[in-house]
Amino acid sequence: MNWIYFVDLFGTSVFAISGVLTAMQKKFDIVGTLIIGFVTAIGGGTIRDLLIGRVPVGWLQNRSYLIAIVLGYAVAYIFKNKIIQWKRSMFLFDTIGIGLFTILGIEIALDYDLSIEYSIILGVISACFGGVTRDVLTNEIPLIFRKEIYATACFTGGLVYVLLTKVSSFTNLNIVVAIATVIVIRYLAIRNKWSLNFYKEE
Repeated sequence: MNWIYFVDLFGTSVFAISGVLTAMQKKFDIVGTLIIGFVTAIGGGTIRDLLIGRVPVGWLQNRSYLIAIVLGYAVAYIFKNKIIQWKRSMFLFDTIGIGLFTILGIEIALDYDLSIEYSIILGVISACFGGVTRDVLTNEIPLIFRKEIYATACFTGGLVYVLLTKVSSFTNLNIVVAIATVIVIRYLAIRNKWSLNFYKEE
């Protein structure tokens, strides 16, 4: 599954870009933007690894993740205006990233003999909590606590993946279908303004 490894690195860069752009909008300095980009990219996976006792955490065992973050940081600074214009593309890359990180998180949790329900939860943490850390550090309400459907898409995609592994031995296809589930739910939710808010806004 070498392609998944490279997509994982790409997703790490995209998350780093997301964090750097957020920090730049908040007018953080160069060091501040680097820190925000870093925690956005690896925050979820680090929390997951610490929860299951996987130490050293994943990114400390592979220098490629650090390189991916630095590249994302450079790209965000050099192509800031272009990236902002490509907002829809960034949405797609980000959604692919959370879908993949959900699946990777589930697989790692299952390797540690955790139950399916806890593995799915850890998959969601892997995908979403880098963004939570970014938002907290930049004084924003975390995305998963807002109206926008985000964690729910990851949870559903993770559930689809687990169910597919029970009936299909085509691992790559299972991963693609699960990631596609996340993308479709996120796209439809934003297009149709779906939310899980059950209170009336004044």
